[in-house]
Amino acid sequence: MIGLEPVAVAAVAVGAFAQAATGMGFSLVAAPALVAVLGPHRGVPTVLLLAVLASVLPLSRGWRHARPRDAGRLLVPALLGMPVVAWLLRGLDIRVLSVVTGCGVLAGVALLARGVRSPFLQRPAGAWLTGVASAALNVIGGVGGPPIGLYAANAGWPGRESRATMHVFFLAQNVATVALLGFVLPPWPTVAALAVGAATGMALSSRLTPTTARTAVLTVSSAGALALIGTAIA
Repeated sequence: MIGLEPVAVAAVAVGAFAQAATGMGFSLVAAPALVAVLGPHRGVPTVLLLAVLASVLPLSRGWRHARPRDAGRLLVPALLGMPVVAWLLRGLDIRVLSVVTGCGVLAGVALLARGVRSPFLQRPAGAWLTGVASAALNVIGGVGGPPIGLYAANAGWPGRESRATMHVFFLAQNVATVALLGFVLPPWPTVAALAVGAATGMALSSRLTPTTARTAVLTVSSAGALALIGTAIA
């Protein structure tokens, strides 16, 4: 376990970089290593609290670019849907659900990468479906980001607005989850690594072109989907 600790610290730095640069990706990158080192009982709450910090730091500079109304459209169904989804999924084969949802996210990424847009996602029902899907993926595998990334890419928000709005969403979602699971103080090396990764991501995010930022979000979404599938079939 001692040999994994530097890997976990590095994963936190990389995850914070991805979160600051694209608006998502911290838990996807950092959670596996932290849970492996700290165990699920300490690891999961630690990841959640660090994820809050990973959104707070870039949002402290870019909060003016957030779209509060759009973030709220996604947050309401996500927060309301989380306990309902957890109850509905009791007794179901999570591995099958992970593969199905992962394939669905990959299909969405492929369509968006080809320039296909869904008018449905621009309607209120599309926002509700996205929020519930994020809640479901959070319950299934702790990877609730891909639906939000797909929604933002489909909406065509400018890079700064997309990042800031996703930071608002994940900040609120993770604060609510921390309130449910409890507070665990992260080890200081992970906090330091997060600060370095976030600062680097914030410095480079302004240099990303809209096309590069959109490609980065779709790439992180694909990685989340592959993580779901890989975890299920491992």
